[in-house]
Amino acid sequence: MQGPSRGALRTARGELERVLPDVDRTRLGEELLSVAGVVHGSVRLRRALADPSREGTDKSRLAAQVLGEKVSPEARGLVETVAAQRWSEEADLTVALESLGVEAILAAAEQQRRLDQVEDELFRFSRIATGTPDLRAALVERRAPAEAKAALVDRLLGGRASAETERLVRQAVTGSRLGRFDRALQGYLEIAARRQEQLTAVVTVAVPLDEAQRERLVRALSEQTGRAVHANVIIDPEVVGGVRVQIGDEVIDGTVAHRLDEARRHLAG
Repeated sequence: MQGPSRGALRTARGELERVLPDVDRTRLGEELLSVAGVVHGSVRLRRALADPSREGTDKSRLAAQVLGEKVSPEARGLVETVAAQRWSEEADLTVALESLGVEAILAAAEQQRRLDQVEDELFRFSRIATGTPDLRAALVERRAPAEAKAALVDRLLGGRASAETERLVRQAVTGSRLGRFDRALQGYLEIAARRQEQLTAVVTVAVPLDEAQRERLVRALSEQTGRAVHANVIIDPEVVGGVRVQIGDEVIDGTVAHRLDEARRHLAG
Protein backbone atom coordinates (compact mmCIF):
# COMPACT_ATOMS: atom_id res chain seq x y z
CA MET A 1 0.00 0.00 0.00
CA GLN A 2 1.13 3.54 -0.73
CA GLY A 3 0.30 7.05 0.47
CA PRO A 4 -2.96 7.54 2.36
CA SER A 5 -3.72 3.82 2.39
CA ARG A 6 -0.91 3.12 4.85
CA GLY A 7 -2.29 5.58 7.36
CA ALA A 8 -5.82 4.31 6.75
CA LEU A 9 -4.77 0.74 7.50
CA ARG A 10 -3.00 1.83 10.69
CA THR A 11 -6.20 3.53 11.84
CA ALA A 12 -8.25 0.41 11.10
CA ARG A 13 -5.76 -1.81 12.94
CA GLY A 14 -5.96 0.48 15.94
CA GLU A 15 -9.73 0.04 16.01
CA LEU A 16 -9.32 -3.73 15.68
CA GLU A 17 -7.01 -3.82 18.70
CA ARG A 18 -9.54 -1.78 20.66
CA VAL A 19 -12.36 -4.29 20.14
CA LEU A 20 -10.39 -7.57 20.29
CA PRO A 21 -10.42 -8.01 24.09
CA ASP A 22 -14.22 -8.17 24.24
CA VAL A 23 -15.18 -10.22 21.19
CA ASP A 24 -15.16 -13.76 19.82
CA ARG A 25 -12.04 -13.28 17.70
CA THR A 26 -12.68 -16.22 15.38
CA ARG A 27 -16.21 -15.05 14.64
CA LEU A 28 -15.00 -11.50 14.03
CA GLY A 29 -12.34 -12.75 11.62
CA GLU A 30 -14.86 -14.84 9.70
CA GLU A 31 -17.23 -11.88 9.44
CA LEU A 32 -14.52 -9.55 8.14
CA LEU A 33 -13.32 -12.09 5.57
CA SER A 34 -16.92 -12.57 4.43
CA VAL A 35 -17.44 -8.81 4.08
CA ALA A 36 -14.16 -8.54 2.13
CA GLY A 37 -15.49 -11.14 -0.30
CA VAL A 38 -18.82 -9.35 -0.70
CA VAL A 39 -17.19 -5.96 -1.30
CA HIS A 40 -14.70 -7.44 -3.75
CA GLY A 41 -17.53 -9.11 -5.67
CA SER A 42 -19.54 -5.89 -6.10
CA VAL A 43 -17.83 -3.31 -8.29
CA ARG A 44 -20.51 -0.74 -7.52
CA LEU A 45 -20.26 -1.17 -3.75
CA ARG A 46 -16.47 -1.25 -3.76
CA ARG A 47 -16.25 1.97 -5.76
CA ALA A 48 -18.77 3.70 -3.54
CA LEU A 49 -16.95 2.74 -0.33
CA ALA A 50 -13.52 3.68 -1.70
CA ASP A 51 -14.61 6.86 -3.52
CA PRO A 52 -12.16 9.59 -2.42
CA SER A 53 -14.62 12.33 -3.40
CA ARG A 54 -17.21 11.21 -0.83
CA GLU A 55 -17.16 12.22 2.82
CA GLY A 56 -16.01 9.54 5.25
CA THR A 57 -19.20 9.81 7.29
CA ASP A 58 -21.26 9.26 4.15
CA LYS A 59 -19.31 6.10 3.30
CA SER A 60 -19.60 4.83 6.87
CA ARG A 61 -23.38 5.24 6.74
CA LEU A 62 -23.47 3.34 3.45
CA ALA A 63 -21.49 0.48 4.98
CA ALA A 64 -23.83 0.38 7.98
CA GLN A 65 -26.89 0.33 5.71
CA VAL A 66 -25.51 -2.49 3.57
CA LEU A 67 -24.51 -4.67 6.52
CA GLY A 68 -27.46 -3.95 8.83
CA GLU A 69 -27.79 -6.77 11.34
CA LYS A 70 -26.02 -9.34 9.14
CA VAL A 71 -22.81 -9.12 11.19
CA SER A 72 -21.95 -8.33 14.78
CA PRO A 73 -21.83 -4.70 15.94
CA GLU A 74 -18.04 -4.98 16.29
CA ALA A 75 -17.58 -6.20 12.73
CA ARG A 76 -19.96 -3.54 11.41
CA GLY A 77 -18.08 -0.86 13.33
CA LEU A 78 -14.76 -1.99 11.88
CA VAL A 79 -16.14 -1.96 8.34
CA GLU A 80 -17.51 1.53 8.95
CA THR A 81 -14.04 2.61 10.13
CA VAL A 82 -12.44 1.15 7.00
CA ALA A 83 -15.01 2.82 4.75
CA ALA A 84 -14.47 6.19 6.41
CA GLN A 85 -10.78 6.25 5.50
CA ARG A 86 -9.15 7.62 2.37
CA TRP A 87 -7.62 4.90 0.19
CA SER A 88 -4.98 5.45 -2.49
CA GLU A 89 -6.38 2.62 -4.62
CA GLU A 90 -9.83 1.09 -4.74
CA ALA A 91 -8.39 -2.39 -4.22
CA ASP A 92 -6.67 -1.31 -1.00
CA LEU A 93 -10.01 -1.22 0.80
CA THR A 94 -10.71 -4.93 0.24
CA VAL A 95 -7.09 -5.81 1.03
CA ALA A 96 -7.51 -3.95 4.33
CA LEU A 97 -10.71 -5.83 5.17
CA GLU A 98 -9.03 -9.16 4.46
CA SER A 99 -5.96 -8.18 6.47
CA LEU A 100 -8.13 -7.29 9.46
CA GLY A 101 -9.97 -10.60 9.18
CA VAL A 102 -6.70 -12.52 9.04
CA GLU A 103 -5.37 -10.60 12.02
CA ALA A 104 -8.49 -11.37 14.06
CA ILE A 105 -8.07 -15.09 13.36
CA LEU A 106 -4.38 -14.92 14.27
CA ALA A 107 -5.38 -13.07 17.44
CA ALA A 108 -7.67 -16.00 18.24
CA ALA A 109 -4.68 -18.34 17.91
CA GLU A 110 -2.68 -15.97 20.10
CA GLN A 111 -5.41 -16.12 22.74
CA GLN A 112 -5.10 -19.93 22.73
CA ARG A 113 -1.27 -19.70 22.96
CA ARG A 114 -0.70 -21.31 19.58
CA LEU A 115 0.31 -18.39 17.37
CA ASP A 116 3.85 -19.78 17.03
CA GLN A 117 2.36 -23.10 15.93
CA VAL A 118 0.17 -21.41 13.33
CA GLU A 119 3.12 -19.43 12.01
CA ASP A 120 5.19 -22.61 11.64
CA GLU A 121 2.33 -24.46 9.93
CA LEU A 122 1.66 -21.67 7.45
CA PHE A 123 5.35 -21.50 6.58
CA ARG A 124 5.66 -25.27 6.10
CA PHE A 125 2.55 -25.45 3.94
CA SER A 126 3.84 -22.62 1.76
CA ARG A 127 7.19 -24.36 1.30
CA ILE A 128 5.64 -27.73 0.49
CA ALA A 129 3.05 -26.30 -1.89
CA THR A 130 5.48 -24.13 -3.84
CA GLY A 131 8.01 -26.96 -3.99
CA THR A 132 5.55 -29.57 -5.29
CA PRO A 133 4.73 -28.76 -8.95
CA ASP A 134 1.47 -30.73 -9.17
CA LEU A 135 0.12 -29.31 -5.91
CA ARG A 136 1.15 -25.78 -6.81
CA ALA A 137 -0.52 -26.11 -10.22
CA ALA A 138 -3.75 -27.31 -8.62
CA LEU A 139 -3.79 -24.40 -6.17
CA VAL A 140 -3.12 -21.66 -8.75
CA GLU A 141 -5.40 -23.04 -11.50
CA ARG A 142 -7.78 -20.15 -12.18
CA ARG A 143 -10.44 -22.34 -13.80
CA ALA A 144 -10.67 -24.67 -10.79
CA PRO A 145 -13.69 -23.95 -8.57
CA ALA A 146 -12.93 -22.48 -5.16
CA GLU A 147 -14.81 -25.38 -3.58
CA ALA A 148 -12.42 -27.87 -5.18
CA LYS A 149 -9.39 -25.98 -3.88
CA ALA A 150 -10.90 -25.79 -0.40
CA ALA A 151 -11.59 -29.53 -0.48
CA LEU A 152 -7.96 -30.14 -1.46
CA VAL A 153 -6.76 -28.08 1.49
CA ASP A 154 -9.08 -30.00 3.81
CA ARG A 155 -7.65 -33.31 2.57
CA LEU A 156 -4.10 -32.08 3.07
CA LEU A 157 -4.49 -30.37 6.45
CA GLY A 158 -7.64 -31.82 8.01
CA GLY A 159 -6.72 -32.96 11.53
CA ARG A 160 -3.02 -32.28 10.89
CA ALA A 161 -2.95 -28.55 11.63
CA SER A 162 -4.64 -26.02 13.87
CA ALA A 163 -8.09 -24.72 12.96
CA GLU A 164 -6.63 -21.25 12.34
CA THR A 165 -4.04 -22.62 9.91
CA GLU A 166 -6.66 -24.55 7.95
CA ARG A 167 -8.89 -21.47 7.72
CA LEU A 168 -6.12 -19.16 6.58
CA VAL A 169 -4.79 -21.58 3.99
CA ARG A 170 -8.29 -21.96 2.57
CA GLN A 171 -8.55 -18.18 2.39
CA ALA A 172 -5.18 -17.92 0.65
CA VAL A 173 -6.03 -20.45 -2.05
CA THR A 174 -9.67 -19.56 -2.65
CA GLY A 175 -10.26 -15.86 -2.16
CA SER A 176 -7.29 -13.77 -1.12
CA ARG A 177 -6.97 -10.20 -2.35
CA LEU A 178 -3.27 -10.23 -1.42
CA GLY A 179 -2.30 -12.07 -4.60
CA ARG A 180 -1.48 -15.67 -5.49
CA PHE A 181 -1.65 -18.11 -2.57
CA ASP A 182 2.09 -18.05 -1.82
CA ARG A 183 2.14 -14.25 -1.66
CA ALA A 184 -1.02 -14.29 0.46
CA LEU A 185 0.55 -16.72 2.92
CA GLN A 186 3.65 -14.55 3.12
CA GLY A 187 1.41 -11.60 3.93
CA TYR A 188 -0.30 -13.61 6.67
CA LEU A 189 3.10 -14.57 8.13
CA GLU A 190 4.08 -10.91 8.23
CA ILE A 191 0.90 -10.12 10.16
CA ALA A 192 1.68 -12.94 12.61
CA ALA A 193 5.23 -11.68 13.13
CA ARG A 194 3.99 -8.15 13.72
CA ARG A 195 1.47 -9.37 16.30
CA GLN A 196 4.31 -10.91 18.24
CA GLU A 197 6.53 -7.86 17.70
CA GLN A 198 9.24 -10.07 16.33
CA LEU A 199 11.36 -10.62 13.25
CA THR A 200 11.09 -13.77 11.15
CA ALA A 201 14.32 -15.50 10.14
CA VAL A 202 14.37 -18.10 7.36
CA VAL A 203 17.14 -20.51 8.37
CA THR A 204 18.51 -23.03 5.84
CA VAL A 205 20.56 -25.96 7.12
CA ALA A 206 21.66 -29.34 5.75
CA VAL A 207 20.23 -31.40 8.61
CA PRO A 208 17.49 -30.71 11.19
CA LEU A 209 18.39 -28.67 14.26
CA ASP A 210 17.66 -30.16 17.66
CA GLU A 211 15.81 -28.03 20.20
CA ALA A 212 18.97 -26.86 21.95
CA GLN A 213 20.61 -25.82 18.66
CA ARG A 214 17.48 -23.98 17.58
CA GLU A 215 17.27 -22.13 20.90
CA ARG A 216 20.94 -21.09 20.70
CA LEU A 217 20.49 -19.83 17.14
CA VAL A 218 17.36 -17.85 18.02
CA ARG A 219 19.07 -16.38 21.08
CA ALA A 220 22.10 -15.32 19.02
CA LEU A 221 19.92 -13.73 16.33
CA SER A 222 17.84 -11.92 18.94
CA GLU A 223 20.99 -10.52 20.56
CA GLN A 224 22.33 -9.43 17.17
CA THR A 225 19.12 -7.73 16.01
CA GLY A 226 17.87 -6.45 19.36
CA ARG A 227 14.44 -7.95 18.60
CA ALA A 228 12.63 -11.18 19.34
CA VAL A 229 13.18 -13.60 16.45
CA HIS A 230 11.04 -16.48 15.18
CA ALA A 231 13.00 -19.03 13.11
CA ASN A 232 11.47 -20.90 10.18
CA VAL A 233 13.86 -23.74 9.36
CA ILE A 234 14.38 -25.19 5.87
CA ILE A 235 16.28 -28.46 5.41
CA ASP A 236 18.37 -28.46 2.21
CA PRO A 237 21.11 -31.12 1.92
CA GLU A 238 22.69 -29.18 -0.95
CA VAL A 239 24.07 -26.57 1.46
CA VAL A 240 26.31 -29.42 2.77
CA GLY A 241 26.88 -27.78 6.18
CA GLY A 242 26.73 -24.49 8.04
CA VAL A 243 23.77 -22.12 8.22
CA ARG A 244 22.14 -19.57 5.91
CA VAL A 245 19.96 -16.96 7.62
CA GLN A 246 17.68 -14.48 5.88
CA ILE A 247 15.85 -11.74 7.79
CA GLY A 248 13.96 -9.50 5.41
CA ASP A 249 16.43 -8.43 2.71
CA GLU A 250 19.51 -9.22 4.81
CA VAL A 251 21.25 -12.55 4.20
CA ILE A 252 23.99 -14.14 6.29
CA ASP A 253 25.33 -17.12 4.34
CA GLY A 254 27.73 -19.29 6.27
CA THR A 255 27.03 -22.54 4.44
CA VAL A 256 29.74 -24.84 3.13
CA ALA A 257 28.20 -24.62 -0.35
CA HIS A 258 28.50 -20.83 -0.29
CA ARG A 259 32.12 -20.95 0.86
CA LEU A 260 32.94 -23.45 -1.90
CA ASP A 261 31.30 -21.19 -4.48
CA GLU A 262 33.37 -18.25 -3.23
CA ALA A 263 36.56 -20.34 -3.42
CA ARG A 264 35.77 -21.39 -7.00
CA ARG A 265 35.14 -17.79 -8.03
CA HIS A 266 38.43 -16.72 -6.42
CA LEU A 267 40.38 -19.45 -8.22
CA ALA A 268 38.71 -18.62 -11.52
CA GLY A 269 40.02 -15.16 -11.44
